[in-house]
Amino acid sequence: MNGVIFRPCRVTDAPGLAKIYHRAVHEGAGRHYSAEQCKAWSPAPPMDEGWRRRLIEAQTIVAEQGDALLGFMTVDIATGWVDFAYVTPEVMGQGVADTLYAIVEGRARSAGLRDLETEASLLGERFFRRHGWRVITRNQITRDGITMPSALMRKPLARARFAAA
Repeated sequence: MNGVIFRPCRVTDAPGLAKIYHRAVHEGAGRHYSAEQCKAWSPAPPMDEGWRRRLIEAQTIVAEQGDALLGFMTVDIATGWVDFAYVTPEVMGQGVADTLYAIVEGRARSAGLRDLETEASLLGERFFRRHGWRVITRNQITRDGITMPSALMRKPLARARFAAA
C-alpha cells in the first residue's frame, strides 16, 4: 500500500466513486452473483444527485494513490449504518478495504456508537466476518424483478470492561 492515502470524501469524488462501485459489483462481487443479478444491482455507475448526497451526508472515507481512487467506505454516524464498502478489483485483498474499515470503525467508536450494521453481499459478508461481524438475518433483495441474496450484519462496539484488581 505504498503511497496510498486515506481521506474524507470530496463532492468532486462522486463520479470516480460511482465507477468504483459499478466495477466492484460487476468484477468483484460478480464472482458470487450472476451477470443478470449484477446488472440489476448496478445497471450503470450512479451519477445522480442522490448518489452524491449519500456520499456527502455520511462519513465517507476514500483511499487514493496518486490521482487514482482505489476505494471508499461510508458510515452514518447517527445510526451506525455502513452503506458502502467498495474497492477496485485491482486492490482487492491488499489491505485497502481493511484500512478503510479500521478508520470507519474508529470514527464510530469515537462517536460513541454501540454497534454497526450493514446489508452485505456474499463477498462483503466474508470481509465483515473477518472483522468480527455476525449475520443477523439472511435476506433476498429484489431489484428490477431480479432477486439476490444478502445478509443483514451487525458488529457490537461495546467497550471491554476491566475488573478492578
